[in-house]
Amino acid sequence: MKNVIAYFNHPLLKIPLLVGVLTGVLCFVYFLALYGLGIPPLGNHKSLDFGIHIITMTATVWYYRKHIGKGRLHLWEGISICYLINTIGALVTGWGIYFFVTQIDPAVFQQFLDNSRALVLEGEKDIVRQLGADQFKTMLANISRIQEGDLIYDELFKKTALAVLPVLVISLIFRKQDYSVLE
Repeated sequence: MKNVIAYFNHPLLKIPLLVGVLTGVLCFVYFLALYGLGIPPLGNHKSLDFGIHIITMTATVWYYRKHIGKGRLHLWEGISICYLINTIGALVTGWGIYFFVTQIDPAVFQQFLDNSRALVLEGEKDIVRQLGADQFKTMLANISRIQEGDLIYDELFKKTALAVLPVLVISLIFRKQDYSVLE
């Protein structure tokens, strides 16, 4: 058991895990704020919560470089920190949203399905022209198959896809290595 605790006590793992949980909680609070303001919390406005991810990733990489790395940071450390924060944050947010729509207010999920269905029906002419009538019917039928648990996967996959470029940029900006070995 001590080996497991010692493994998670390493700063390269411990700090991003804690910040990832904080990021997930902050994103869930943003979700609740949208809900409280009467804005559909699973709509287009929710994607703005990725800004929280970028801020926490940047701050954590800066902190790690300054305090743990003594002014140095390898590219792989920055990438690892950012992806851990992003993944843990997305999982915490996804589970928070899942419990909210299953235990507190299922109407939020139904509103999400209705809005998704309306969006597909709104673009029916374009979808049929570009993809065909069969694909349109498949898309419409797939909306009815979405379950509450799919929100967790959706959150994780979208955040992972969105994170690729920001993670690389953050890691490259804060990267600083010791080149005295080459001299």
